[in-house]
Amino acid sequence: MEGCLDELSLVSRAVLAVSRQMPVLQVLQVIVDSACALAGARYAALGVPDVNGSFGEFIVSGLSAAQQKAIGPLPRQHGMLAELLRGAKAERLPDITADPRFGGWLPKAHPAMDAFLGVPVLGGDEVLGIIFAANKEGGFTERDQELLTLFAAHAAIALTNARLYEDSRELSAAEERARLARELHDAVSQKLFSIRAHTRAASVLVSRDPERAGAALSAVSELVAEAQAELRAVIEGLAPPALGEGLASSLRHYADLAGRAHGVGVSVAERSVPPLDPVVEVAVYRVAQEALHNALRHSGGRCVAVRISGSPRRMVLEVTDDGSGFDPSAVGGTGLGLESMRQRAAAVSGTVRVTSAPGQGTRIRLEVPVRPR
Repeated sequence: MEGCLDELSLVSRAVLAVSRQMPVLQVLQVIVDSACALAGARYAALGVPDVNGSFGEFIVSGLSAAQQKAIGPLPRQHGMLAELLRGAKAERLPDITADPRFGGWLPKAHPAMDAFLGVPVLGGDEVLGIIFAANKEGGFTERDQELLTLFAAHAAIALTNARLYEDSRELSAAEERARLARELHDAVSQKLFSIRAHTRAASVLVSRDPERAGAALSAVSELVAEAQAELRAVIEGLAPPALGEGLASSLRHYADLAGRAHGVGVSVAERSVPPLDPVVEVAVYRVAQEALHNALRHSGGRCVAVRISGSPRRMVLEVTDDGSGFDPSAVGGTGLGLESMRQRAAAVSGTVRVTSAPGQGTRIRLEVPVRPR
């Protein structure tokens, strides 16, 4: 009974590691350490192959950092490792060095190996990696193979989640590049066009009407100052948010900068804002940026108000303007960055609601559940 409880505890630890929001390498390390303990092995490892014939990741258990360093580069896809990758089936051997597929190759600093148990990590029909244990006194049993196969299934979940996370990061990066292009176009290109026009006018007028030429140059100076302020606001918004001073203070700083760049007053008020998980803080900050961008550049309003408030269970952000408003149904939910805001909110289990009508201003309301720090 005690052995079954130990097994259940280790399996539970691995399942919880996969389900929690932990770095994938940390999850895989938990899985490998648990597999090593469950199988009663001296060593265990999990390898994820790359496209160059080696391994992109090779997580080990039973070796110190000094031993790993002495062994040298990650292994290549050879011998039994290659067999597990190609064959997509488990291999249980009393002595791996006696198997002709072993090939006899080990780095000089690598510990000697005998009993071996390896299983592929499968994502559907695809082999995502391999997990194996080595050096168990008396050899590995069928029960050990069942347990290692179970752990390989958990490793597959972790690796699949990691791939989805990387895909989402690439999508987010593409969205950020699109936002950068849009903001730079809006903030700078129009100003540069005006600067060029005024400069040409000044060059024509300088000899025949110096007074008008001077006025044109003064206009150029003002436009350059405005372009500089807007560009600074864009850069400030694109930089990773440093929220160490708190969400409200960071929003107040950005709102002041963006408001001055557009010549619009922006107020920021806070009430009962609970401590937030850093991931939630960043999402709220980015939604506020997008909503402020819309209000300052497209609403035509004279005032914009940002309000953040909360309770122990949820936090609310509202960005309101007194501008021209619009019909939300007319943009299909995707215009003016609304889809981007909704995606950011959804990533932290939040929701975005837009209230607007022609001539009645706009309110963007974000609600997110509070995650404990």
